[in-house]
Amino acid sequence: MFGAEGVRSLVFCTAERRMSRLTLLLAAVSLFGISAASQGSCGSPKVVTRIVGGSDAVEGEWPWQVSLWYKGSHLCGGSLISRQWVLTAAHCFLGTVSDYTVRLGMYQLAVTNPHELLSTVRQFITHPQYTDVGGPGDIALVLLSGPVNYTQYIQPVCLPDVSATFPCGMECWVTGWGDTSSGVSLQYPETLQEVMTPLIDHVTCDRLYHEWSPEAADTVIIHNYEICAGYPEGQKDSCQGDSGGPLVCNVQGVWYQTGIVSWGESCALQYRPGVYSLVVAYQSWILTYVPELVFFNVTDLPQPSRECGGDVGSTSGAPVYSVGQRRFSVLGFLLDYGDVLIREPTTSKMF
Repeated sequence: MFGAEGVRSLVFCTAERRMSRLTLLLAAVSLFGISAASQGSCGSPKVVTRIVGGSDAVEGEWPWQVSLWYKGSHLCGGSLISRQWVLTAAHCFLGTVSDYTVRLGMYQLAVTNPHELLSTVRQFITHPQYTDVGGPGDIALVLLSGPVNYTQYIQPVCLPDVSATFPCGMECWVTGWGDTSSGVSLQYPETLQEVMTPLIDHVTCDRLYHEWSPEAADTVIIHNYEICAGYPEGQKDSCQGDSGGPLVCNVQGVWYQTGIVSWGESCALQYRPGVYSLVVAYQSWILTYVPELVFFNVTDLPQPSRECGGDVGSTSGAPVYSVGQRRFSVLGFLLDYGDVLIREPTTSKMF
């Protein structure tokens, strides 16, 4: 039998051992990363059916997708990364925190469903480097008013560790809500849209953006804090999905968020793929505000089935883009372009 002091000592030692194990675990995560597949805690939707070649998503297929509302209307997309934090784009924030709400588990904008959750916003944090679309820091964190419970329709997406390099040509997906054609709203009931789009690394993308461009060859247009996705021919434009929405890639059955919809030069133009904020470039900044968040080590990346960036080369009769025609999408929405979804800017900056 233990006396009172013995019991207290035993409890203290047990707690100390648990803290030591936690410290070692956190150190291992920090040094080597951790596999999301081994955890099963994120990036694993319960609904796995996909409409091949379609535009409507299946309910519950993208459970991390959120809708950011501004003064009672849908404004931007975003992704749930923990029970109380949402990741989105900095350019989505126009007013004060009381102007915003977040809807989770949403499938159709016009029809509420029993799986949906509405949350007020306690705080939004934009990256300190952000000043304008097309520059660095187009990323923001949204702190919900309280933690949410995970369900079949509300789940977090996994974030890859900074060591992860997703290959050019890898097929990834963008999701969001928006218009179905220029000036025509997404038809009732405004169902969540999805589209596959291959990745393009920032060096290849920068080369694409210099085609038919008045910019000097040594002027960097696409930076290392960005990643692109789309098709060089432009007919299947990669600037789809609401601004702030996730660009996600599947590795061994787990979905990792690679990018955040940021900007694009018009839409569906040849050699002008959509540009996304590269999530891994902002890992340290995210951890400043969400230190408990785990970034996962991504291994055994599949070999891409597509050629990186396609054939880059000007063609006869190609249009010449003047500096005055460069247009950056600020608050983008989905547009149907044949069998693809592209983003039509509702606000733009002319250069």
